[in-house]
Amino acid sequence: MDFTKKMLRDDALAGKTIVVTGGGSGLGKSMTKHFLELGANVAISSRNLEKLQNTASELENETGGKCLPVQCDVRNYDEVEKMLQLVLAEFGEVDVLLNNAAGNFISPTERLSANAFDTIIDIVLKGSKNCTLAFGKHWIDKKTENTSILNIVTTYAWTGSAYVVPSATAKAGVLAMTRSLAVEWAKYGIRCNAIAPGPFPTKGAWDRLLPGDLKDKFDLAKKVPLKRVGDHQELANLASYLVSDFSAYLNGEVITIDGGEWLKGAGQFNLLEAIPEELWDQLEAMIKAKKRG
Repeated sequence: MDFTKKMLRDDALAGKTIVVTGGGSGLGKSMTKHFLELGANVAISSRNLEKLQNTASELENETGGKCLPVQCDVRNYDEVEKMLQLVLAEFGEVDVLLNNAAGNFISPTERLSANAFDTIIDIVLKGSKNCTLAFGKHWIDKKTENTSILNIVTTYAWTGSAYVVPSATAKAGVLAMTRSLAVEWAKYGIRCNAIAPGPFPTKGAWDRLLPGDLKDKFDLAKKVPLKRVGDHQELANLASYLVSDFSAYLNGEVITIDGGEWLKGAGQFNLLEAIPEELWDQLEAMIKAKKRG
């Protein structure tokens, strides 16, 4: 059995329309591609319209599916409402919301500005809230049943983790929202679930988090009992199952997919305690240089 292959049958998501925030790159792009392969229509959103358009064109060519790029800053509720209306105009209805948009800083918390902390809270927690509220209100108003919300959280949402405190704080909020609404909105036919991934490296995000040779010095695969990081297809398979009708009795669940990492040692980034002050200075300089580039 090859875990890099698709799990569900080709028509598993046929007839569904899925909105993926942060769908232009990384894990969002990987999940979007698989949704398209399984027959869904997908709308992807982020702030970078050019990246979205390129991704949509690439994925449509690869899968033969329909992918709609919609520019949206999830921190702004009015933009989320506008995104929803554009998706409805294109596809008629929406069946699934995947809250995937995120941001993160690796840094000692005392080095963060209040604005830097707020940025992560606003993208991850406020952004997920904005999308959840807009889509949920629409579904409830239209009495649209058999809908679902899937949130991407993280294993340190319940353990916490040093050096990523804004992210841990925000993801914990998303986790609480997932479990709360699973109970409150079930009567409307809305399921709410979440995935807590361990290390699934992506080129952009992981280069920003651990630039230069830091990825080699702090090899997160060494913390995983299975001695490897995750393959994007594994996450895409799980996400596809959770948004499909095959998971109709799953509600309020948070599924961890991390090779046993969090059980081995809480706090994905706690190992960064080994970084001396002068290396943090170098790290900040590299991150700022990447932003300017």
